[in-house]
Amino acid sequence: MIPYQSLFVALAQNQIRYLVAGGLAVNLHQVQRATVDLDLIVHLERDNLLRFVKVMDSLGYQPRVPVRSIDLADEEKRRSWIEDKNMMVFSFLNPKNSFEVIDIFIQEPAPFEDLFKNKTTVQAFGVGIEIVGVEDLIKMKRVAGRDKDLFDIQQLEKKKGKS
Repeated sequence: MIPYQSLFVALAQNQIRYLVAGGLAVNLHQVQRATVDLDLIVHLERDNLLRFVKVMDSLGYQPRVPVRSIDLADEEKRRSWIEDKNMMVFSFLNPKNSFEVIDIFIQEPAPFEDLFKNKTTVQAFGVGIEIVGVEDLIKMKRVAGRDKDLFDIQQLEKKKGKS
C-alpha cells in the first residue's frame, strides 16, 4: 500500500478539515523533493480534532511522545506544550512502518480559514487531498528559513513563473 493512502481516505470519509504542508505539499505542487514525513495543519477546532484523533487511533498511529493521542484535542495541553516544551508539532508514528511519521501543527501557522480558502485540491486514492496553497506555502517556508525551505521557495517560484 502507498504510504498515507489509508489516512487520506479516512480523513475524507470522516470530513476532517486539514491541509497538507511541508515537503509533501511541495511535491503535490509538482516540485520534486525528497521527503518522508507528512506535515498536516489540522483545523484546531475541538470536534474536528476529536474526529482526527479517532481516525489516527483506528489506523494504529501512536504519539511519538508519551502522552495519549486524545491530549492533542486539549487546548490547554497544547498551549503548555508550546510554552513549556517549545513544541511545534505533535508527531504520530506508524508502528508497522517506521517511515510513516505524521507531524501535526499544534498551533495554526495562520488562521485556518484563511489557509483553507487559498488551498489547492489534488485528486488521489479516489478522494480530494487538501494542500496549502502555493503562496501560503511559500510564506510558511520563508518563516521556517532552513536551507531546504529556501530551496523549496526557489523551486516553487520557478514553477509558478512557468504557469
